[in-house]
Amino acid sequence: MDIIRFENVESRILEIRGFKVILDSDLAELYGVETRDINKAVKNNPDKFPVGYLIELTKQEFDDLRWKFSTAKLSKTRVMPKAFIEKGLYMLATILKSPQAVQTTFTIIETFAKIRELSRSVKALAEVKDKDEQKSLMQRSGEIIAEVLDDDLQTTDTETTIEINFAVLKFKHLIKKRK
Repeated sequence: MDIIRFENVESRILEIRGFKVILDSDLAELYGVETRDINKAVKNNPDKFPVGYLIELTKQEFDDLRWKFSTAKLSKTRVMPKAFIEKGLYMLATILKSPQAVQTTFTIIETFAKIRELSRSVKALAEVKDKDEQKSLMQRSGEIIAEVLDDDLQTTDTETTIEINFAVLKFKHLIKKRK
């Protein structure tokens, strides 16, 4: 069983209709099952997926995704993909019980939590006037970004600079890594 890493999940999160979602085909890959197994779980448990837990893509949304990502897996499907909103992912986790499914669920939950925490920190930075509180928020945001980008490398004298421009605020964080 492969360990599912934050980066594996984070790179699959898309925004559709204003929601952060993961497509059924990406979930199937993360969980180590076929897409049809994910869709069968949804079909067999409709009470666990009320409105607002998943989105069935329209033809236009599907075509836009195919054009945007031009991946082979999106062109192989005969049915419109489902996009799971965070709540739907939790419900799916109650159905899929394999060890890989449990590990994947933990990683998905952690990924969404880190994205929410970073989003809150960045939003608060724009509103906070106290310099010490701003510094604390910037430090925490930097730690979250370092966690996201960390690849189990150790600290050395080599520096990588990460700059993220949040319109009003420019965030700069230095990370030292060892190969």
